[in-house]
Amino acid sequence: MYDIITIGTSTRDIFLTSRVFKILHDPKHLKKIGFPIGEAQCFALGEKIEVSKPIFSIGGGAANAATTFSRQGFKTAALIKIGQDESAENILKELKKEKITPLAVYEKNKSTAFSVILLSPSGERTILVYRGASENLNVQEIPFGKMKSHWAYISPGKIPYPVIEKLFNYFSKNKILIAFNPSRYFLEMGIEKLKPLLDKTKVMILNREEASYLTAINYQKEKEIFKKLDKVISGIAIMTDGPKGVMVSDGRFIYSAGIFSSEGGSLPVRQAGASGGRGKLIDRTGAGDAFASGFVAGLIQKKENCEKGLCRPYNIEYAIRLGSANATSVIEKIGASEGILTKTEFEKSKRWTHFPIISSKI
Repeated sequence: MYDIITIGTSTRDIFLTSRVFKILHDPKHLKKIGFPIGEAQCFALGEKIEVSKPIFSIGGGAANAATTFSRQGFKTAALIKIGQDESAENILKELKKEKITPLAVYEKNKSTAFSVILLSPSGERTILVYRGASENLNVQEIPFGKMKSHWAYISPGKIPYPVIEKLFNYFSKNKILIAFNPSRYFLEMGIEKLKPLLDKTKVMILNREEASYLTAINYQKEKEIFKKLDKVISGIAIMTDGPKGVMVSDGRFIYSAGIFSSEGGSLPVRQAGASGGRGKLIDRTGAGDAFASGFVAGLIQKKENCEKGLCRPYNIEYAIRLGSANATSVIEKIGASEGILTKTEFEKSKRWTHFPIISSKI
């Protein structure tokens, strides 16, 4: 019996850094030629670009989250699909090093998923992705007999909907609690298509743009977004907001928080970001996974919170604090898993102690 099983992708990542990787900010012209946010990372065409020593790592939603859960002391497994190649061997080696049980499915016809991350001096990055075997999982390959757990964390990437639906039904039938971190691929299916999944979801993690897109509500109308999410999710809805922080709804209260600063302490509520701290940004890769998995880990660790005669089934404040600390630590190192906190690192460091969180009734 596992404490938690993660389901999704695992990739072999290579990070390339160079002082000549530049970020361009030109909304007027860049949007016209296919850059929707008006920003682009660039370097000279036809040049031979000097890069620093390449850094190899593993990534992917399932692997990143599994690393958090294992370092927080949970018995963890990861259901992933990989190729039969050197990258797969490296991934399995790293997972076992982290004391994660790989429930690996092998693909003969495609290679293991692979990413090249071009990292600028400012910590911003562009990710080139080959999804490969990761999106080819089918129902017949799932080792249901080995998937006995208390929780499941699903970060599906482009795994087909029928496969994910089958997993949701299995977990729900066996009273396994589900945390769902849907990809853009799933959000584009629309809220009606996702309702059978959302109805079985205990924790749902989205960023603000994703929440607005899924609910079709203006991203500035936070309470309205949460009210719609609360109608389709029986548990907890999380909305991260980049440099402004995070908001969480448990159906009765909305909790708002800022972030930890890189110098220690915290930045004011709603003036910073759940995707990581400010000042010591090295690499944003994996920050979202670090927050989401850190939050779920904190939720599992602190199951009951009673104050002033009011008892709630989960300690949301603790979960936010752990998720935010985990994300901040991750962006201070290169790679999606290098900075993930152990339980001891989180609990023993004074840096992660003070973290203001405001709660209000919906």
